[in-house]
Amino acid sequence: KLEGLKTIAVTTNGINLARLLPRLKEAGLNAINISLDTLVPAKFEFIVRRKGTGLGKKVILRLLKCPLFLQVNCVVMRGFNEDELLGFVDFTKDLPLDVRFIEYMPFDGKQSCFEILHGME
Repeated sequence: KLEGLKTIAVTTNGINLARLLPRLKEAGLNAINISLDTLVPAKFEFIVRRKGTGLGKKVILRLLKCPLFLQVNCVVMRGFNEDELLGFVDFTKDLPLDVRFIEYMPFDGKQSCFEILHGME
């Protein structure tokens, strides 16, 4: 309830969202970023380290029924999910949501953000 605050968003893989969504909406949540790096159930479980076969797609389809801004973030990783990009496009092309494909950038903690950005020049 801060003056001027227009958006309250959360980024989630959706694992606990069904349980938390009512309280989050009461708090003013109006946007959700779903992190979904794969459509393959076994890969999804590997990434989140929990059972949840097909959970990512199910969460997205259920959230489309809610009056929330919905966005899907997919980190593209060579050798892991780059072969799924067309599947993501096919799954989401007719859905009213935004999809962002984000480049995986390994960071070993030994460089500062300034050094990383400076190296891009």
